[in-house]
Amino acid sequence: MTDPLVSKAEAHVLRLYDEHPTPSLAYHTLTHTQEVVQAAEALSHQYQLNEMQYRTVLVAAWFHDAGYLFSPKMQHEEKSAELATAFLHSEGQSAELIAQVEGCILATRMPQKPHNLLEEIICDADLSHLGSVDYKDKTKLLRKEIEAMKGIQISGNLWRMGNIEFIQSHQYFTPMARKMFDATKAENLRRLLDKQAEKTDAPTQPLVAEKKKKDPERGIETMFRTTSTNHLRLSEIADSKANIMISVNSIMVSVVVSVLSHRLENHPQLIPPTAIFLLTAVLTIIFAVLATRPNITRGTVSMDDIRQKKANLLFFGNFYNMTLEDYERGIDAMMKDSEFLYGSMTRDIYHLGVVLGKKYKLLRIAYNIFMFGFVVSILSYLIVFTFLED
Repeated sequence: MTDPLVSKAEAHVLRLYDEHPTPSLAYHTLTHTQEVVQAAEALSHQYQLNEMQYRTVLVAAWFHDAGYLFSPKMQHEEKSAELATAFLHSEGQSAELIAQVEGCILATRMPQKPHNLLEEIICDADLSHLGSVDYKDKTKLLRKEIEAMKGIQISGNLWRMGNIEFIQSHQYFTPMARKMFDATKAENLRRLLDKQAEKTDAPTQPLVAEKKKKDPERGIETMFRTTSTNHLRLSEIADSKANIMISVNSIMVSVVVSVLSHRLENHPQLIPPTAIFLLTAVLTIIFAVLATRPNITRGTVSMDDIRQKKANLLFFGNFYNMTLEDYERGIDAMMKDSEFLYGSMTRDIYHLGVVLGKKYKLLRIAYNIFMFGFVVSILSYLIVFTFLED
């Protein structure tokens, strides 16, 4: 439903955010307020609130964090309630509505202590991010905001432990909020616990030693990724150049055949330069096609090659004829053995380089044929036309 008072509250809050920019706010931004309003509206519809109740919840949702714009030191609920009260007085609203909106806003103060359904709805909407799919991104913004406000640095481990403790102790007040958010909230908690377990189980080592251990692996991955990307980009360039040669010479052959075919009978002296020109174009096309022609491999890798770590399952031409079971076994063996994996990547890059070398060699021949043949044929035409004029 669309309520005129809610629309005015929205416009008023939007103007407040526009007139009072607060760079230190990374999480409690207008975006957060809009998301809380959406969650509050969804819960209100589920409980089929009447017009007065709906107006109370939505106005409170719009104003619940507006106090951050004037009191950013984490004590904002009183200021938010004050701003909402001033707005409602200016709109001539009843004391009952003002009291209810104020109660909803103050109920969001941590720890939350709602006293009725409306306050429970706004409290659940305010913490709906705990059960959102982008919880990880939102909690990063909240950490950044707290660090900026308090002028401190919070370690990842300490922040993660705090989030785990908070989610474990938190429970949505309304059954409908639990139905909407609990499943995703539980998944977010599981991910935090898994991450914490990884950090706890990791062997304790000096920071310098750990960096030395990780840096080579990161460098190796970067090397393989960069090299493969460069090879593929050079292959695309070669194919593009070959296509240009094919297109240009095909057009030239068509033009020469259509234009000069009728004149050759009357001017037989044009036959030699025309033959040179056509031969140049045809040879250029042949070598350009050879440069782009795909190479077909047998498409199978034996299990002996996999056991001996000689296989390269990263290129489709080596496995497209294998059964799915054999391919899965080979990939599984490769992922469990870093030597096998890096060896496969090395072989893949090597063979890409070999293919690339053949491409550019054929392409160079095509360009040489085109360059020299084109010059010779043009000179031949000039000589012939000179004699014809004489």
